Amino acid sequence: MDLNSQQKKTVIASFLGWTLDAFDFFLLTFLLTDIAAEFHTEVPAVTKAIFLTLATRFIGAFLFGMLADKYGRKPILMLNIVSYSVIGALAAFSPNLGIFLALRALFGIAMGGEWGLGSSLAMESIPPSARGMVSGILQCGYPAGYLLAAVVYGLLYGQKVGEFTFGWRAMFLLSFVPALIVLFIRSHVPESPAFVEARQHVKPGLLETLQKHWGIALYAVVLMMFFNFFSHGTQDLYPTFLKKQHGFDPHTVSWITIVANLGAIAGGLGFGALSERIGRVNAITLACLIALPALPLWAYSTTPFMLAVGAFVMQVAVQGAWGVIPVHLNELSPGAVRATLPGFIYQAGNLAASYGGPYQAGIAEAPGSSYGYALALFAGVVAVCIIIVIRFSPEKRGQVMTVLDREVSAIPGKV
Repeated sequence: MDLNSQQKKTVIASFLGWTLDAFDFFLLTFLLTDIAAEFHTEVPAVTKAIFLTLATRFIGAFLFGMLADKYGRKPILMLNIVSYSVIGALAAFSPNLGIFLALRALFGIAMGGEWGLGSSLAMESIPPSARGMVSGILQCGYPAGYLLAAVVYGLLYGQKVGEFTFGWRAMFLLSFVPALIVLFIRSHVPESPAFVEARQHVKPGLLETLQKHWGIALYAVVLMMFFNFFSHGTQDLYPTFLKKQHGFDPHTVSWITIVANLGAIAGGLGFGALSERIGRVNAITLACLIALPALPLWAYSTTPFMLAVGAFVMQVAVQGAWGVIPVHLNELSPGAVRATLPGFIYQAGNLAASYGGPYQAGIAEAPGSSYGYALALFAGVVAVCIIIVIRFSPEKRGQVMTVLDREVSAIPGKV
């Protein structure tokens, strides 16, 4: 992967922005039972925070994306990171469940902007031949954030420093940390060359572009709905599954989750790079096929070791498929709205899948059911759905990216 110094810094900044965004999000998944206990409610009621975060992300993708298409990727990315850091930390001061849910909804708006901004900045700044690997690197920010949350939870949660105890409120205060990335971006990351080139030209707006490309946009939203069911359906309730169904302590939950996210990082990097050789569609298909035989080991094992093995393989599959998504959506998107459309499509799919967490929790806690059953049901059905839907996707591997829609295919015969 031949990148110059500025391109490497751009990729690092985009990766870190998504990593710490995911860190803020996944902290909640480790703390559901504790928040429920403090607010005297049940876990399904607290999982509405996950629903609200996912449901409002499309608003942030639209708002921050529109600003970035007008004012530039770099300054709006900095604004976005500061926003999700501050709002994430404010959850620590919630006096009741209602305020907590409202703050997580606002966090979702801020979180929703980062993916589209970071991916468009990176993809427009690197050569086409590096996009598959960089796509995998960027998407690995998500499991890296989950892994970081697992490490922090395992090391800090419940620990005492004098009279102070690291409870769930203290964990949310760590959301201030991502704001430090802004200093790095401001000093070291250049603006997207494609955006700079197009600054003096009139570009079509989002609505005009959607009217022209409504078919691919609608298809991509459906695809991303299934993708978000795939990731959140295998991740968000897994710590709760380990605690409630198996009774594991925080240390055990932490290390199993760490192993799972090591698998996710391996999958994202591996399948992102593989997509440069076999194509985006084929790489996603192969990754989803791996998830199916992993289901029994992942959801129905009884020992920590075997659950960790199953979680590793499952997340290789899940994030392997996801590792192709940043480059695939950016290649499918018209250049004039590339900061808006991929992120908006991604988060609109999130909106469509946003009630998955509460729905899974409801299935899991129904009489005669279990979290293992709810997790396996979601993962199996959705993997098959993605395999079917992705086969209808256009393949635009290697397409040259500009902001003025002068794109031409870099690979003969690709459409």
